[in-house]
Amino acid sequence: MRKIEVVLNLASGGVSPDAPQEAEAILAEYGVSSRVCASSSGDLEQCLKAALDAGPDLLAVVAGDGTARSAAEMCGPDGPLFAPLAGGTMNMLPHAIYGARPWQEALVDILDQGVERPLAGGSVDGKLFLVAAILGTPALWAPAREAMREGKARLAFDRARTAWSRAFSTRLRYVIGTGPRQKGEAVIFMCPTASRRLADDEQALEAAGLDLNGALEAFRLGLHAAVGDWRDDPAVDLSLCQEARVWAPRGIPALLDGESVQLGPMAKVAFVPRVARVLAPPDEPAGAEADVAGAMLNPAAP
Repeated sequence: MRKIEVVLNLASGGVSPDAPQEAEAILAEYGVSSRVCASSSGDLEQCLKAALDAGPDLLAVVAGDGTARSAAEMCGPDGPLFAPLAGGTMNMLPHAIYGARPWQEALVDILDQGVERPLAGGSVDGKLFLVAAILGTPALWAPAREAMREGKARLAFDRARTAWSRAFSTRLRYVIGTGPRQKGEAVIFMCPTASRRLADDEQALEAAGLDLNGALEAFRLGLHAAVGDWRDDPAVDLSLCQEARVWAPRGIPALLDGESVQLGPMAKVAFVPRVARVLAPPDEPAGAEADVAGAMLNPAAP
């Protein structure tokens, strides 16, 4: 590895003002040609484009999940190696790949002994996700958690009240592959990198239908997510998925890698076998999936 580009998003909520100097100091230890671009305004896309135009062997991004997703798409399956390092608030993709640890530690680790791994993902109506997607009313819990994380208790209460008023009012219909038509409160799709049940090179998403019939079952599922494996809950129906169709009487709320989106009444889900090539640790991190599942399924999760 001779040339490394690093892009830092100083506005992402998890990157300190000293981060550019820290990155430069780490890279100097390895004697490689490197450049660090720190963005604190609206020039992040230009930073990413300039970094890729330089033809690096590795593009490391210290930012949130949205920036990591954009950078992975820009790298593509035949581009440079990619390292999405934790620099946001949720850091779902970095935690799934490197575990819950500081970006500096993860960068040193992969420069010392990193290995190339394929990064698969999924898409919902053409929108990419690299960790997990949840479709259905449980996705409405996320805005309330975000408001609480920002210290806006009143807004969090209002959003939580809205989420619970809509919960269990509209059930989804869905078909996984060529399977039978099913119904439930929500459907989760997890990428191989984030699923402890799938190998990184598995050519499918893990799909989980949630058949919840009330607040008590939702609480029970959240408890499973917090203290164990949410798949053990009797309301969860598991399968592998190459493609799926999901529909509802009206628009479908969704979370894609923690980002809230509103879908139309019909959504198509597809497995994307090769989004990019990541430089990853030689051993799979422990506990990454628990953080992802807990954040998605536990209404009380921070």
